[in-house]
Amino acid sequence: MSHHIVFPERDSLKVKVRRPNFEHTYEEYAQTASDQIVPHLQRATVAIINKLGLSDEILAELPRLKMIAIAATGYDAIDIAACRRRGIVVANIRNYAIHTVPEHVFAMVLALRRNLLAYRQEIEQGAWQKSEQFCLFTHNISELFGSTMGIIGEGAIGRGTAAIARGFGMRVLFGYHPSTKKKDVLLTPFDQVLAESDILSLHCPLSAATRNMIGIDELRKMKRSALLINTARGGLVDEAALVQALEEGIIAGAGFDVLTVEPPREGNPLLDLRRPNFILTPHIAWASAEAMHFLADQLIDNIEAWVAGKPQNLVT
Repeated sequence: MSHHIVFPERDSLKVKVRRPNFEHTYEEYAQTASDQIVPHLQRATVAIINKLGLSDEILAELPRLKMIAIAATGYDAIDIAACRRRGIVVANIRNYAIHTVPEHVFAMVLALRRNLLAYRQEIEQGAWQKSEQFCLFTHNISELFGSTMGIIGEGAIGRGTAAIARGFGMRVLFGYHPSTKKKDVLLTPFDQVLAESDILSLHCPLSAATRNMIGIDELRKMKRSALLINTARGGLVDEAALVQALEEGIIAGAGFDVLTVEPPREGNPLLDLRRPNFILTPHIAWASAEAMHFLADQLIDNIEAWVAGKPQNLVT
């Protein structure tokens, strides 16, 4: 069988993607609007999907589709139950961001714990230049050694984050959450993690059970000196509650790489924050050159394995 492969959002992946080593035809589009999904995928037997939503209604109009190769780890935009009913195989990317995302987490953590943004702002305003001392002591600087990192999500990225934390001499707590699957990690009750963490980092998937898992009540259970880091999914945190928590000093700061809706064309409360204790980056924690090359290779490996009758990295 000759397969027709369609990549409807090619510009979402800034790396060369090799062609599979089996007989096929190939089609790609720089990007695809919601009303173009069905026309663009009409002939596809294999679809390479990154962030496009594929609902049951859309899948019903794609009778030729046999496989969805996700160019990412998350699959919350795809109706997996509908894929099962229709016999569509879904494979995702595993373990490609186990270094780059934890590094991004600690880039944010270090900047916030050492108040780098606040100090840079003061230098730009001339405060150091006017100082009577050789250094400026206007903001607290805190070490990571001896502090506690709470991690929600015990997968490869969560564990990678834990490894770096332990390298800094931190105590690590993995918190139980509704999507917990791994049984080989000691889990701590969620409320205890909230109460004891100096830094809370989110690495769990977005689902109905985890949506808004951090709201104002959870933020109030955290230390006033704590940081919240989210490099997973925007919907895990009630964004309005986070704004309130930062403005009222309920927590000390936050670093986010994700928003509930991306790109945020209609605005977002976090976009309007202009605070030295808040860092927002545009969903690029995963996007090191090394990680993207790994992702691109595994993406085609998944397609080739399925065609060879040895499917891998299937979403269950």
